[in-house]
Amino acid sequence: MTKPIFVLNGPNLNRLGMREPEIYGRTTLAEIEGMCRDAAGDHPIRFHQSNIEGEIVNWVHEAIDDGAGILINPAGLSFISIPVLDALKMFPGPIVELHISNIHRREEIYHRSLVSKVATGVIAGLGAAGYPLAIRWLMDQVDRYYRHA
Repeated sequence: MTKPIFVLNGPNLNRLGMREPEIYGRTTLAEIEGMCRDAAGDHPIRFHQSNIEGEIVNWVHEAIDDGAGILINPAGLSFISIPVLDALKMFPGPIVELHISNIHRREEIYHRSLVSKVATGVIAGLGAAGYPLAIRWLMDQVDRYYRHA
């Protein structure tokens, strides 16, 4: 059985499509989930969103035990969450950190992501289109890993 890719979304991302559309666009999180599932094809996806830090940590723990890769948009937790950082440090596979907006073009408070320190790669500023790109890259990495394992 193929291990799933975990797609984890942090606080306020449940409000996509309505929240500051000039920054985050009009695509909803449900539409992003569909984009991820389309990009993954038959590869299993575990798609989650929470406004609660501890739930995200728990999902990273599940990914440590059962996942092939992690795509995480930690949102505001990127800049403050030591617990999310520590959980991600334990994950043995590839991790993509994703931000819908280009965090480096925004206010200074958004420039230093803790998650970037442990991410294999970072996508920022590509809007919702970054999600399927990340899924395809993760699937390629997972295929390479299991081919050589």
